[in-house]
Formats: sequence, C-alpha cells, structure tokens
Amino acid sequence: VQLQASGGGLVQSGGSLRLSCTASGFTLDYYNIGWFRQAPGKEREGVSCISNSGGDTYYADSVKGRFTISRDNAKRTVYLQMNNLKPEDTAVYYCAGKIGSWKIYSTEVSQAKIYNYWGQGTQVTVSS
Repeated sequence: VQLQASGGGLVQSGGSLRLSCTASGFTLDYYNIGWFRQAPGKEREGVSCISNSGGDTYYADSVKGRFTISRDNAKRTVYLQMNNLKPEDTAVYYCAGKIGSWKIYSTEVSQAKIYNYWGQGTQVTVSS
C-alpha cells in the first residue's frame, strides 16, 4: 500500500495550488483519505478528509471556504484544491488512508492516529 502526495510548491499569498494523493498497488475505493499538514515546531494538523465514497467530507475551520477535497477513484487519486492561500498555510502536507466506515470514525477523521497508511509529504510554501 503506497500513497504519494504531489503538487506542492511556492506560491504567493492569495494564490492557488492543487495537491494530489495517488495510490499505487491497490484500489482506493475502500479508503477514507485525509490531508494533514505540519509546520516547523508545530503538531501535525488534520486539514481535510473525505470518505471512501466521497459523500462525506471534513474541513478544519482554518481552511473552510478556501480548500476543497475531492476524489476520483478510477484514477486512484484524491485532490486538495487550495485557493486564497495564506502564509500560515505553509507546511509539509501529507495524505493518509484509513479503511473502514466513515460513520464509525466520523468524530476522529481529523486525528492522525487513526490512519494506517501515509504518503511522503509535499512542501507548500506561501510567501507574503
């Protein structure tokens, strides 16, 4: 089971980036996927999550209205569209996968501890 995050980069404040989390070697259909980020000296934070069906989503308050999570199971990819980026969004972004019913984990989806599989991070830097 391998997840690969990509799409990070350097962008000016107010700009946009789209991150991708692609699965290799397995089907993504059964996995709930979360995006997390970690800035230097800070704890890993749950940013956005999507259920295996795509019918349920979670957004941290800090990104609501600016970030949109989506998935294309046929392409084995989950996307995080990030608009109106701010310097405080600067961090390494990780995607993670969790098999199981979203309804069972709905109160914990933003917590890194429940996720079984992690991709490597992709750096997002937002300049002011």
